[in-house]
Formats: sequence, C-alpha cells, structure tokens
Amino acid sequence: MFIGVDLGGTNIRAGLLQKGVLTEVKQTLLVEKESLQQTVNQIISTIAPLIKPGVKGIGIGVPSVVDIENGIVYNVVNIPSWKKVELKKIIETEFGLPVSINNDVNCFALGEHFYGQAKDFSSFVALAIGTGLGAGIVINNSLYVGNNCGAGEIGSLPYLNKNFEFYSSSTFFEEIHSTTALKAHSAAIAGEEKAISVWNEFGFHLGNVIKAVAYTYDPQAIVLGGSISKAYCFFEDSMLKCLVDFQFPETIKHLKILRSQVENIALLGAAALAKNK
Repeated sequence: MFIGVDLGGTNIRAGLLQKGVLTEVKQTLLVEKESLQQTVNQIISTIAPLIKPGVKGIGIGVPSVVDIENGIVYNVVNIPSWKKVELKKIIETEFGLPVSINNDVNCFALGEHFYGQAKDFSSFVALAIGTGLGAGIVINNSLYVGNNCGAGEIGSLPYLNKNFEFYSSSTFFEEIHSTTALKAHSAAIAGEEKAISVWNEFGFHLGNVIKAVAYTYDPQAIVLGGSISKAYCFFEDSMLKCLVDFQFPETIKHLKILRSQVENIALLGAAALAKNK
C-alpha cells in the first residue's frame, strides 16, 4: 500500500493506493496559507487517517519546483508561506515512512502512464489545462524532469503578446472574455453561439501549444487533463484544424491526442512516485 498526496492552492487531497486502486480519499480545504506551520499541520492531518499497517511509502505532488533528491519544495504557487520547505524531512519524521516529492503535473503524467490513457505509450506528454498550463514529460518510460525539476513549463513559452498559459488556461476566459471556463462551458452546453465561438478561439491557441510540444518532443501521444479538458468536445475541432499546417504531416498523422479519463489521476501518480521509487 502507498499513499498519494496532491497539494493544490485550494485543497489538499490524499488517497490510499491498494493493488492499483484508490480505496480511500481524503480532502481538506487549505486555510491559513500565510502560515507555514498551519499548512504543514493540515497536510499531516490529511495523511494521518490513511496510515495503516502495510503502508510502504508516501508520494506528494506540489505545484512548484522541487529539489527531488532532497525533497525540498520552493515557492509553491498560491501558498505564499511556502518559499523553501524541507517537506520530505518533515513528513518522514512525522510518519517514519519514505517520502517522494515531485511537481504536481509530473504526478499527473505518472498517473496517466501507470493507470490512465498513456499505459500503452513509452513516450508522451501530459498537458494539465486549468488555472495554469503545465506539462509532464515521459521519455522511454521514464519521467523527464530536467536539471531543476523545471522541464515541462510549456505555459511560460512566449506566444503572441504574452505566453502560452495566458491563452491556453483559465486566464484566457477571465482576461480576454471576462468570464470563467466553467461559465463558458455551461453556456456552450446550452448552445449559446458566443460561448461556442470562445471555445473555438481557445482551441486555436491550444492547437499552437500542441504544435510546440510536437516540434519539441515528437511524442507518441499527448494526454489532455485538468478542469478545462472537460470541455474537450467544444474545442477539439478548432484545435485539430490548427495542426493542418504542421511542417511534418507524418508526425501529426501518428500523434495520438487523448483526454484524461481516470478520476483522481494525480493522486494515483503521486502514489506511483512512492511505489516506483
């Protein structure tokens, strides 16, 4: 048995992995984010009910750059008190179990690799599309994290007058169209033409992200996850049309673009960190 933890800017989620299945999932609203001690205490209290005889390790995904070897977390997104946190040491001391820590999108990629859409691929990129835009990269069945666990920050690449993240995440809806992705999705489901047009525009921008990924990594597959991927049917066509002028047609012909289907895939990936340590 292994425990997976997903630390977000709003919630802490933890799950117990037994024989490839999450048998228990705990979720806590993250509060007092200005206090490092309070947030650490919340993580501990979320994990504690899952500690049972037979648990062999804990994997934790965080939205930040991580010193993977030493388990030190730096500058966590949306948690101002987390500038430099020796999380591995803290959690290992608390529970007496080995702890592995990585970026949250890398955990998403691992989840897809072992339990999701990418089980049949040795090289793929998982794109998390939600509040931000990030990527987890698996090459020859191994997670590629870069020298500073900073590989996959696709959203930070310059694009138009901003960057990819601005046009391919929740920011696109909020800053350009004065709405939210959730509202735009609901409006599109209701058949509102303006909302459908917004999603077509979004698909064009995401198509350019797909191009950048394909030119850079030439993966077998790209798996789309995150909250915005739930609206896939509304941006799929415009996204695919954007790929028509790709310089190497055979690359696009063989590229599989898939949508994440498994619930709690990031938790599964975090648990896989510990299991495959």
